[in-house]
Amino acid sequence: MDKGQLKKDVSDHPLRTIAVIGSNSFSGSDFIDLLLEDPRNRVLGVSRSAEKSATFLPYKRHDRFKFTFHQMDLNKDSHRIIRLFDSMKPDYIVNFAAQSEVAPSWQHPEQWFQTNAVALAKLTNALKEREYLKRYVHISSPEVYGTCEGRVTEYAPLNPSTPYAASKAAGDLYLFTLVKNYNFPLVMIRATNVYGAYQQLFKIIPRTIISLKMGRKIHLHGGGQAVKSYIHIRDVSRGELLAMEQGQLGKIYHFSPKRGIAVKDVVQQLCHIFGKDLSQSTVTVEERLGQDAAYEIDSSRSREELGWSPQITFDEGLRQTASWIKKNWQIISNSSLEYQHAA
Repeated sequence: MDKGQLKKDVSDHPLRTIAVIGSNSFSGSDFIDLLLEDPRNRVLGVSRSAEKSATFLPYKRHDRFKFTFHQMDLNKDSHRIIRLFDSMKPDYIVNFAAQSEVAPSWQHPEQWFQTNAVALAKLTNALKEREYLKRYVHISSPEVYGTCEGRVTEYAPLNPSTPYAASKAAGDLYLFTLVKNYNFPLVMIRATNVYGAYQQLFKIIPRTIISLKMGRKIHLHGGGQAVKSYIHIRDVSRGELLAMEQGQLGKIYHFSPKRGIAVKDVVQQLCHIFGKDLSQSTVTVEERLGQDAAYEIDSSRSREELGWSPQITFDEGLRQTASWIKKNWQIISNSSLEYQHAA
């Protein structure tokens, strides 16, 4: 579609403005990519770091006509962010911003609480009185439930087992006080383990693919026995969009596959794709502190109320991710596979 046709399509539809906080994140950038497929959407991206390259930001394939990026830090620039929102009056705000890694949260838990609870409280305390806001969509985590086994619904008690999970739970609880006392237009999302092209390279699926291509040993923490519920990022983004548009205010929505898979079996499937032997490609190392045994949550509400269901099979998603790595191998092969913490 050329720019002239795009502008014509926009003129045929009423524009809606959507602010995405954490626009540089894997999940945030995919959500923006989905939003920019719709000519109705004008998108504000907010992130504390400068925009990454197109290798890691899928939305950069779109014309910039409907997107603006604003480098602002939720911890340091909350007043600037509020001024931006007051000037643009977004109909929807979707917040992906978080300190999100589990293992490093043990080293500096105060930093996780600062971002995931304190800065969040400051932002939403201001937003609670903004009449232009139709919905505030908050991206939470199933880690707030602790080990997820059996039928874990949106009514499950919070039982966090790491500083990361505790900080997310604290932020979530505060948001619901705003719902109870101010009718804050909250819709909360808890999705299981997302994956796909453009994901951070230190995550298990891209890291495994890169290690297999390079002939490096893959570390299986605890032998890879932990059960995860992997779901393609685009399936989650579609669910988040449905929840943003149709979700009931004050409700939590889960997005997950119907069954989980052990990390070891994920690596086994990737070994099969690359024609490698699992035993020769892996080494067992000590389990991570606070690692929950399973993440399997029930997504019946999203399926029934929103008409949502995953569309991308796990094998298809793995192969898409491998193709992205192959296509961008010159850049990816020279990139770090380690998590880089920023306070």
